[in-house]
This record gives sequence, structure tokens and C-alpha cells, in this order.
Amino acid sequence: MSVVFAPFLYVLRLVVQTVFLAVGQIWANKTRAMLTSLGIIIGVGAVIAVIAGLGGLKKFVLDEVDAAVGARKMWVWGEVPDSKRAVMNDSDVRVGLYEANLLLENAPSIESLTPMAHSSWPIAYGEETVLGASIWGIWPAWNDVEDRTVVYGRPLSRIDSDEKRLVCMINEQAIEELNLDLDPTGDYLLVNGRRCLVVGVVETKDGGGIFGGGQPRTEVWIPFETHKNMNPYTGTWFQMQLVEPTSDRPMDAVAADAKAEVNIILRTHRNLGPEDEDTFEMEVVQSVIGFFNQMAFVLTAVGGVIAAISLLVGGIGIMNIMLVSVSERTREIGLRKAVGARPPIVLTQFLIEAVVLCLVGGAIGLLIGQGAATLLRFVPGMSIESVSVPRWAVFMSVGVSALVGVVSGMFPAIKAARLNPIDALRHE
Repeated sequence: MSVVFAPFLYVLRLVVQTVFLAVGQIWANKTRAMLTSLGIIIGVGAVIAVIAGLGGLKKFVLDEVDAAVGARKMWVWGEVPDSKRAVMNDSDVRVGLYEANLLLENAPSIESLTPMAHSSWPIAYGEETVLGASIWGIWPAWNDVEDRTVVYGRPLSRIDSDEKRLVCMINEQAIEELNLDLDPTGDYLLVNGRRCLVVGVVETKDGGGIFGGGQPRTEVWIPFETHKNMNPYTGTWFQMQLVEPTSDRPMDAVAADAKAEVNIILRTHRNLGPEDEDTFEMEVVQSVIGFFNQMAFVLTAVGGVIAAISLLVGGIGIMNIMLVSVSERTREIGLRKAVGARPPIVLTQFLIEAVVLCLVGGAIGLLIGQGAATLLRFVPGMSIESVSVPRWAVFMSVGVSALVGVVSGMFPAIKAARLNPIDALRHE
């Protein structure tokens, strides 16, 4: 058994001894070693900081999108093609209730849908008036699509829509601005001169964040059919919630399927031929998320290129210092060869020394990058979970540092291994 493990033990002892010798040489020339490995330190630190920062920014933006809009949202609206603006207007291509029902019945990727209409009308209660409040015409499915909770009363019902009732929901901001009771259900508001019964209160959505529009505003929701009855010329669009993604059907696939289904259904209903342009437009939040992911990838790649340049400069510096080390230690190399050290042993010694120098620089760079990532956690919107150094980045930094050490140390190591021991011993 000892015969079998003898070569392995010999190699292991040689590597350990060489590593200690390399560390000793680095410690004996601390300042020079630090300046030499500065490129490695900057490169690795930059990579770690960029990856951690972009990871935190990506999570922050996606969380904001999900909180403000929702990752499964989709919108469809009528749009006159540029080539037909002379013969068509917006009312000719407006999406309607029949098309809304067609999409609900025939598009399996759409979970829920509400048509939307918006107006800015005055609302009043007693002595209080709010001018230009946001009045939305919706279907009962709006609460599910928007994921907005009714805190008092009830949501709008299908009967409210079918009978075009003068009922409404308001947000909590309206209670404050109109000086209503804490639970105003059962009170009547004047909405653009129409007397509407308050049946529910919806939680106010914060207007802050990167997608916000400032302070929350008073909002009122009435049945879509009631809104169209009050103003039939208001533009309309569809707001939809896509089905939940699954492991075999991720969000990208769901969004792509939904767009294809909507396209086929509306083009068929509108009798558009293969050569006709679409008379509608659609947008999916997933497309925005996909664009942001592409931008994040590009930024990561740019950071990687900058870090690669730093590593290249660091590798050149290490190659230079190793050549100087070979020149300074020529007599030592000659002495080692004279007492029996073979060229592979000498080559391994200098190669490991270069690798250790790079790994030490990489370790320092890793600590600096981790420190920068820790500081980023104090940026507003960031969190400990979002700004973290992934494990693959650590392994990549160590691997790249070792690779740079091997590449930059190979030429000096070969030069040392090829030295003639007699000439080396004569070297002054």
C-alpha cells in the first residue's frame, strides 16, 4: 500500500514545500508583491462588486415592477396603422366588450380580464370637492387583475355592470380628501354630477418608488358600462392577468403564447388579411422585464471586460516580476540544480509561486468586493438578500486568478527550468 501511495505523497510534499517557499518569497517582498498584484486585486474586486450590485439592482427593479404593476400584466388597445390614418380614426379600431369576451373564452393564457376607461371628473361630498379625480370604468375582475384589496364594503359585481348601476368604489385617499367617515359605504358621492352610492373602499396604492407618480391621488371606480353610459366617447383598453407560470411553462413562454393568442383572435375577428397591418397594439410586462434582463447582462459584460483588462495588466505585471525574480535568484536555481533538482521541479516552484501571488491578490480583491457589496446594502431599496455575492462569482474569481497565475508564470518558470547550473552558479 505504501508503494502505491509513495508517488502521491512525494508530489503532495513537493507542492506543500513549494507553496510555503512561494509564500516566504512573497512575504520577504511584501511591498513589491502588493504592487505587482494590484491589477489582480482591482480586477477581482471590480467583478465581485459589479455582480453583487447588479444583482441587487435587478432584484430591486423587479420587486418594484411586481409591486407597482405585477409581473403577469398585459394590455391591449386599438391603434390605427400609419398607412391607414387617412381613412381611419381611433373610434374605428377601439377595442370593445365583444372582443373582451372573445379573448376570455378563447385565449387559455389569459386568466382574467377587465376593459378599462378613464376620465378626470370632479367628485363632491357635502362641502368638499375634488377636481379632476381619476374615475375608472372597470369590470368586477379588476380587483383580481390589480390585486387590490377591498378594506370596507364589497367590490363591484356583475349585476352592477349589467344594470349600469350608479355605484362606486373609492380609495382610502378619497376618504381623507372628501372628509368621509372611516367606513363610508352607504354614502353618496356626486361623480361628474351623477349621484353614486359608495359600496366599497379599496386600499390606496402608494405612488412612491421608481414607478410611482408622487403622492397617492383620489380614485373612484364605477362599472365599465356605467362609465361608457356617462361618456361613450372615452377611449378603452383591456388590462389582463396572465395565468401563473409553471416549471414546464415559464413566464416568458406564457407571455409569448398570450401575445400570439390575442393576435390571432383579434385579427380573425377584425377580418384582417395576411397583408393587412394590425389595428391594435399590445404590451406585456414580461417584455419590459426581458429588456431589463438584457440590459443587466450587457452591463455585466461591460464590467467583465473592464475587469478582464485589469486582470491582463495584472498578469503582465506578475510575469514581469517573476522574470525579475528568476534573474535575482539565478545562483539559487543553479545551486538547487547542482544538488539534484530536476527542471520540472524548478518549473513547478516558480509556477506555483506565480499562482500563489495571483491567488493572494484574488483573495484581497474578493474581500474588497465583498466590502463594497456590504456597503451597497445601505443604499435605499437594497437589502441583504438582494445584494449578495453569488457562490459562482467566488469560484470564478479564484479560478480566473489561478489561470492568470499559470499563464503569466509559465514563461518565467520555463526560463528558470532551462538555466544551465554551471552558468547559473557563475552568475553575479
